[in-house]
Amino acid sequence: MTRPPYRIALLNPNTNTVTTSLMTGIAQALCPPNVEVQGHTMMLGPSIITNEAALDAAAKQVVTIGVGLASAGVDALIVSAFGDPGLLELRDRVDIPVAGIAEAGMTEASAGGRKFSIITTTPDLEASIRGKVSLYGHDDHLASLRISEGDAFTVMSDEARMSAALIAIARQCETDGAEALLLGGGPLARALTAVADASPLPIIEPVSAGLRQALTALGLTSPVSTRRPELSLS
Repeated sequence: MTRPPYRIALLNPNTNTVTTSLMTGIAQALCPPNVEVQGHTMMLGPSIITNEAALDAAAKQVVTIGVGLASAGVDALIVSAFGDPGLLELRDRVDIPVAGIAEAGMTEASAGGRKFSIITTTPDLEASIRGKVSLYGHDDHLASLRISEGDAFTVMSDEARMSAALIAIARQCETDGAEALLLGGGPLARALTAVADASPLPIIEPVSAGLRQALTALGLTSPVSTRRPELSLS
């Protein structure tokens, strides 16, 4: 008897359905044929999480929705915001794998003990990101945390503007001792190709890392490989 497809629920902790579609598409493209990724968008909150208050509010929704989805029979969950809101509480409350894109991204970025830099667009989340680096045990691996100048909403509202901002700080990371770059946010995947073309450093995209973490926990692997594997793989 054929097993029904595995269902992985990708939780977008903000309210932007376009971002949910983007991240769900990234994850689904890396899945084996017997895995379905289902995107879920929060009903309340901002379209982009740019500060700790919004991150804390999102965590409550993530936990509530995640618990409900686990009860409904999904096989794994991905918390798909770089702050991993609600990740640890959700793991305590469900008996299925729960991946966080920041945790997974940092794990891949530090593979083999290499130094990595995080590039992102949210200055008001600097303390939170550094806290996650410490929580996940990567203080010794972090070469730098580089944050683009300007308002996060303005920078991220236009793909060309966001790409230019991330390229500028990615180049700074080359002098920080970084051996890899980690994109500090799911929506930043829109700039992946532009940054990769401008930087010699391997780049880890965190939604892909989160998907791989979930697959591994389910005993599965991604069938996808690329000619430049570190655009998505470590």
